[in-house]
Amino acid sequence: MMHRAFLRFLIVAMSVCGALQAAEQGTAAPRVARPCPTWLQQSTLYQIWPRGFTPEGTLAAATKKLPHVAELGISIIYLSPIFLQDDDPRLEFWSDRQKASQLNNPRNPYRIKDYFKIDPEYGTDADLKAFVAEAHRLNMRVILDLVYLHCGPTAVAVTNGLDWVERDAHGVPVPASWHFPKLNFKSASLREHLFSNMTYWVHQFNVDGYRCDVAPGVPLDFWEESRRRLEKIRPDIIMLSEGERTADQCFAFDMNYNFTWLRTLQQVVEKGTSAATMQALWQKQRASFPAGARFIRYTENHDIVHDELRAEIVFGERGAAAMMVFCFTIDGVPMLYNGQEFGDCSPQSIYAQWPIRWESKPLKKAQKKWAFYKRLCQLRKEESALATGAVAWLTTDRPDDVLAYTREDSAATVMTLISLSNRKVSVMVDCDRMGERLLSDGAVLKLRDNKVHAELAPFGYSVTKTKK
Repeated sequence: MMHRAFLRFLIVAMSVCGALQAAEQGTAAPRVARPCPTWLQQSTLYQIWPRGFTPEGTLAAATKKLPHVAELGISIIYLSPIFLQDDDPRLEFWSDRQKASQLNNPRNPYRIKDYFKIDPEYGTDADLKAFVAEAHRLNMRVILDLVYLHCGPTAVAVTNGLDWVERDAHGVPVPASWHFPKLNFKSASLREHLFSNMTYWVHQFNVDGYRCDVAPGVPLDFWEESRRRLEKIRPDIIMLSEGERTADQCFAFDMNYNFTWLRTLQQVVEKGTSAATMQALWQKQRASFPAGARFIRYTENHDIVHDELRAEIVFGERGAAAMMVFCFTIDGVPMLYNGQEFGDCSPQSIYAQWPIRWESKPLKKAQKKWAFYKRLCQLRKEESALATGAVAWLTTDRPDDVLAYTREDSAATVMTLISLSNRKVSVMVDCDRMGERLLSDGAVLKLRDNKVHAELAPFGYSVTKTKK
């Protein structure tokens, strides 16, 4: 009876979400996110950018590095696009950043020619199968990067004579935002082609899901039907939306990117905006997204490092570390990028094979950072409150400088204090307990008069646990 009652609840919740999805770009707020398994809430993602992950830039070389990623404690590998790239040299079909890079490389991983083929730059079908098999052996899942908003100017979708791209009155393909031909989702045959593409990589290569590029640019009903079909062959499929459409998680997606969150956090750390804006943004997003919605939390990805350099260069080592403590202890699913775990600061470009510097990993400073990130990944799995616990914000006398909050479940309460200021801070927190230390740097805490009093160094932090 309890099981049937729960199913009825889910059906009603999904129906409500469906009615509210009429405002597809997020003007109406769905109320309930799709159920999320505990293993996904406990997960940490790691983005591999194949061109820069190894000196060879291949899947075979990346496979040899997977034990390193697994040792860190990663649960899900997000593998950036490996499909056949369009090498058309006409500059009118290049993105602005592609031209601005001055690398003169037409081969953009996000300008795809054939969704069913692996680009020879990265290897073969056998190489991808070996990569996925090794990841699974190491207890990690693999999601591929789908780029369905647009394609290359000589792509199959353009040259097959069908209505798979949008065209103007003269039959010329209509460009999407990056000057690439825009796919036509009014075409039933295009949809079937893409549905078969998604099931192909699951069936033939055993991948575990997808990160969907510019997902809000594609009709939501397409993603919903994709999920229905994929769940028939893999019930635990992972779907990540690169975007902030509020209706995504009602059915189609498990998680969303959160660009607004990252940009706001960057302003706090780099420009000195009040730390209280993070709490205000959290509350605003909680009100506008479905209850239980999940976001990936990160400070680097391929776009960020291409345009803005690595986080440690922009925010300093201590600032970058404090930001990542926030990403790992607030609700959501944290993500690391391509060498971030040992402080790699080598130049990165979407259009060049500039590898991360693996030779620096044995150095003392790199090993210290490795231990820091390994500990963060470990806490995500060991402390259930950090995966599923409710967030409660704490009152402090320094709201412009310090974030203070708890994550609480039936087992424990985890309290996090983080200074987002580049100067020393003395802060009083309205909390009558501290508990055992889980992670700390530049923080001295004392309990006095039923308040926590903390001395925090620039970008200092403290994570403590009180058992129940």
